[in-house]
Amino acid sequence: MKQLRNFLKLSGSDRYLLAITFILLGAIRLGLFFLAFRNLLKLLQKINKQNIRFPFETHGNQISVGKIVWAVNVVTRYMPGGAKCLARALTTQSLMNRYHYSSELRIGVAKEQGGQLEAHAWIEYQGGVAIGNLPDLSRFIPLPSLEGVKL
Repeated sequence: MKQLRNFLKLSGSDRYLLAITFILLGAIRLGLFFLAFRNLLKLLQKINKQNIRFPFETHGNQISVGKIVWAVNVVTRYMPGGAKCLARALTTQSLMNRYHYSSELRIGVAKEQGGQLEAHAWIEYQGGVAIGNLPDLSRFIPLPSLEGVKL
């Protein structure tokens, strides 16, 4: 009940952003489950290029990168089953693309102490990490960028 009161105290634009983020994160999680990664990336690129207006979206409403990251972090806490780093990163990147921020999806790998391979995804923006930062992020060796790769 407290969460509902807090949600209702938010501005209309924040509630709208949280609702869109919830839908997008859920759709991306489903896409990661049912589609090949390459096909999901193609679909997200296609959607980004079409610049589809969401219902109730006001034209010219610019949202900051900080607000996008806030929305993804909040929605992740309330998403049934949570969300892994790749779904969070793709959601953040999709929203950033929507509001014309240039970002880069990064995926890195590292070996755990037991020798098992571990992966992590994050979004870089203006030389820093927008979402997905970890205290030990430097232990992940970034894979080559997907920027400019023909899907």
